[in-house]
Amino acid sequence: MQIKDSVVFITGANRGLGLAFARAALAAGAKKVYAAARDPKSVTLPGVIPIALDVTRPEQAEAAARECGDVNLLINNAGISRGTSVLGADDAFDSARAELETNFFGPWALSRAFAPVLAANGGGAIINVLSILSWLTLPGAVSYSASKSAAWSLSNALRAALRGQGTQVLSLHVAFMDTDMTSRIPGPKASPDDVVKKTYEALEAGKFEVLADPLTQQVKAGLSAELPPYAVERAG
Repeated sequence: MQIKDSVVFITGANRGLGLAFARAALAAGAKKVYAAARDPKSVTLPGVIPIALDVTRPEQAEAAARECGDVNLLINNAGISRGTSVLGADDAFDSARAELETNFFGPWALSRAFAPVLAANGGGAIINVLSILSWLTLPGAVSYSASKSAAWSLSNALRAALRGQGTQVLSLHVAFMDTDMTSRIPGPKASPDDVVKKTYEALEAGKFEVLADPLTQQVKAGLSAELPPYAVERAG
């Protein structure tokens, strides 16, 4: 599908990658951009329509789908990371549940709610923002890694389930980006604007997956190796 003249709904659109998605959609000629956030007042980009949405509340996802019945591109971008280790603090399970609610159940609820809307508007597309950690587990981000792995599986299931109604499902995998989530992590980081550019290009080319940076490409290519990346011990 084409971004020009599309109607886009973006979760977590008030900052970081979500803001970059919204800005680029407007620049590409999208007819309308709904920018969803828990606090709609935090959406300050001119030209978008702020929507109040907590992705962990399925009833709010359903209400958003009823309110925004002209959408033909859903971008499941909202995500959180609590930095949980597998043998970590007493609140590790609570942190893991919060990450799964946002990073896995959230996109599932939004996709279920908007699937009939997309069908009614010609099929459209869903972009799910995943991670290099769909295939790796960092010791300091165990439950986040698990949530992104689960969301990858969800994306593949949605692709099969929605193919019949003509809905494209695109998975975006990326390593470190220059956003608030990675502000304390040293090292090179991808520009959110560059990641969005590659993602929209892949969408318009009809692809099912984006590997947005060299490290992500390297990890994906190594999954079938005798010693795959996920089997290598990592410091942390």
